[in-house]
Amino acid sequence: MAAVREVRVPDIGDFRDVPIIEILVAEGQRVARDQGLVTLESDKATMEVPSPAAGVIRSLKVKVGDTVSEGHLIALLESEGEEGDHAEAAAPVPASAPATGSAPVSPGPALPQAAASAPAPAPSAPPTMTPPPPERSTTASLPYASPAVRLYARRLGVDLTKVSGSGRKGRILKEDVEAYVRGALRAPPAAAPAAPAPGEAAGLRLLPWPKVDFAKYGPVESKPLSRIKKISGANLARNWVMIPHVTQHDEADITEMESFRRKLGEEHKELKITPLVFLIKAAVAALKAFPHFNASLDESGENLVLKRYYHIGVAVDTPEGLVVPVIRDCDRKGILDLARELAEVSAKARAGKLSPGDMAGGCFSISSLGGIGGTAFTPIINAPEVAILGVSRSQYKPVWNGERFEPRLMLPLSLSYDHRVIDGADAARFTGFLARVLGDLRRLLL
Repeated sequence: MAAVREVRVPDIGDFRDVPIIEILVAEGQRVARDQGLVTLESDKATMEVPSPAAGVIRSLKVKVGDTVSEGHLIALLESEGEEGDHAEAAAPVPASAPATGSAPVSPGPALPQAAASAPAPAPSAPPTMTPPPPERSTTASLPYASPAVRLYARRLGVDLTKVSGSGRKGRILKEDVEAYVRGALRAPPAAAPAAPAPGEAAGLRLLPWPKVDFAKYGPVESKPLSRIKKISGANLARNWVMIPHVTQHDEADITEMESFRRKLGEEHKELKITPLVFLIKAAVAALKAFPHFNASLDESGENLVLKRYYHIGVAVDTPEGLVVPVIRDCDRKGILDLARELAEVSAKARAGKLSPGDMAGGCFSISSLGGIGGTAFTPIINAPEVAILGVSRSQYKPVWNGERFEPRLMLPLSLSYDHRVIDGADAARFTGFLARVLGDLRRLLL
């Protein structure tokens, strides 16, 4: 016998009111186990809610634009029984995308069969009573705007109910939000404004983005940005505008470190031991020596929150864009442990299976372009962190040892820091400390 079960949002970490950006199935559609039903989009990642079993979608309880949290009812699924159910419909529709790391949803109690069967009940039959579903968000009172525009408005602190939409059928566009902000900035203040907290506009008067008909000048092609780039783009723009960035450049002599790394690689051929794992250990040592680098400003911008844990974010280049998974408790892990975990999390990132929790809670980030090239760059700080380390390609250079020049493998370091928290002198000391540790790994024992 087939049974009707409830499909609910699984554990999605600390995220609440996450917008639904896609409905991947339709009512009456047969689905396979673990097939994606809806796509959620937080400010850090997208994820799918998978089907807990094979069966037929009898009712969808959400729509695009709804916001959901853990436990929210998504759909009613008539799951297939042990026999007899497989012949009643066409072959299952293949999953549109693999599940992105969400835990399977436990089925709810079976509803009465009359509620799930296709024929309508006879007029004389009393109505079947089913428990009311839990309260859920509705877009009836929400402004007509896409999830990306709502996210953009939240970043700027704009109440969309006060914004007039210029799009089709009154849809609020990004340009409408920007026009509202420009109008608010031009309005005279009722009183002297307080000092801006992190994330506030701080009185910026930005010109509108230029509108250009590029086709006038030659052939063009329009290609939409990936979801990851849309989300990260808004974060990067906020971080670059709101954080006073300064970048300190330095070099580290990693000749001995590279020799040791190669020897470890020969001894542990099952592992890919990259220079990045040594950078993680060196970064932890530097954060311990300079605690205000392992900190964040609170929402008021007046207090510094010092962290007593060491979670390092590692930028990973994926086909959809840059993501930053976090490796936790790096102070408690050795080089080989970090190498294993780095390989696992990098593979998970490139497969698009990172969950929001995988990218939360970082203290300090490392962005390594050493495998690609370049001599230096300015990485953008990943708020609410206060610093990020960029690493470029190492190269052999002649270095004076006091008697003669000798070839040494030099690694370029680029440390971007929040000048509200960190002074230039401390940044120079931090990179100098990193260079000394990377030049002599025995210092990690101190």
